[in-house]
Amino acid sequence: MNGFGHRFRLSLWGESHGPQIGVAIDGVKPGIALSADDFVADLARRQAGAAGTTARREPDVPQLVSGVYEGKTTGAPLTIVFPNLDVRSQDYAAMAGHDRPSHADRVARVRYGGYNDPRGGGHFSGRLTVALVAAGVVAKKMLPQQLRFDTRVVAVGGCADPARFDEVLQTAAAAGDSVGGLVECRVQGLSAGWGEPFFDSVESLVAHLLFAIPGVKGVEFGSGFAAARMRGSEHNDPILDAAGRTASNHAGGAVGGLTDGNELVVRVAFKPTASIARPQSTFDRATGRVEPLVIGGRHDICIALRGAAVVEAAVAVVLADLER
Repeated sequence: MNGFGHRFRLSLWGESHGPQIGVAIDGVKPGIALSADDFVADLARRQAGAAGTTARREPDVPQLVSGVYEGKTTGAPLTIVFPNLDVRSQDYAAMAGHDRPSHADRVARVRYGGYNDPRGGGHFSGRLTVALVAAGVVAKKMLPQQLRFDTRVVAVGGCADPARFDEVLQTAAAAGDSVGGLVECRVQGLSAGWGEPFFDSVESLVAHLLFAIPGVKGVEFGSGFAAARMRGSEHNDPILDAAGRTASNHAGGAVGGLTDGNELVVRVAFKPTASIARPQSTFDRATGRVEPLVIGGRHDICIALRGAAVVEAAVAVVLADLER
């Protein structure tokens, strides 16, 4: 099912090359000032145009279809749609009968009996993240004003030096290849106690929505996997005062499934873009043999570059759902 959340609930729809992408949000507080202008900054962070991103250029101007009256949210379900305008479905015609490596082509065909829309990945495309970013904009308007998000790409292709990101991207592009990336999201201003123990822990819910983002292969909080190499004396965060401020933040701002009042820190690993220009081999259903495949179309060299805005939106959505 394409729904997420309890008190702040999302439903996404659309396909990469269909007429539109959309999101319906239930649980929006009434009386929030909201217009298309409020989405500009976050949507711009997700848009293509920078080095290493796709040549597909969608204007992504949100259409507020319901849930807003005279510039304020009504409390009724909020519906936002984004028309797909820069579509070139012919780029995928030559790949009919081929399941692209590391794409959802085959599993979607099996799951839906061949009735899925295969153009540009259909409903499994990263194109749908435009709707998630829009939901994040609304979510942040519902959160306490003292919350501050700082989300950025901290590594590209294994390189953690931003001054060398362009070099890494150019090298991959020249080889007809792609690279992965690492995005870090920090949230300041969270009080202690957000979340629930066990199944709805703040980490569980944040990870749930982050793993829904196409291309995400890993999520960690605080020290994350490095904690497995540490001793308790190294990993424990000494408490400094009655407010719960700690000397270190190996926990990443959450203990026992609840926020602890320190900065929430989550890192997200994006795999290399699966669509690459260099020739590959894959099974051809028409011939019954493994055949060469060259993937056409327009694709990012590193999906993490535009993924930072999506990661921030996902974290904001979860916090809006958990707000007490």
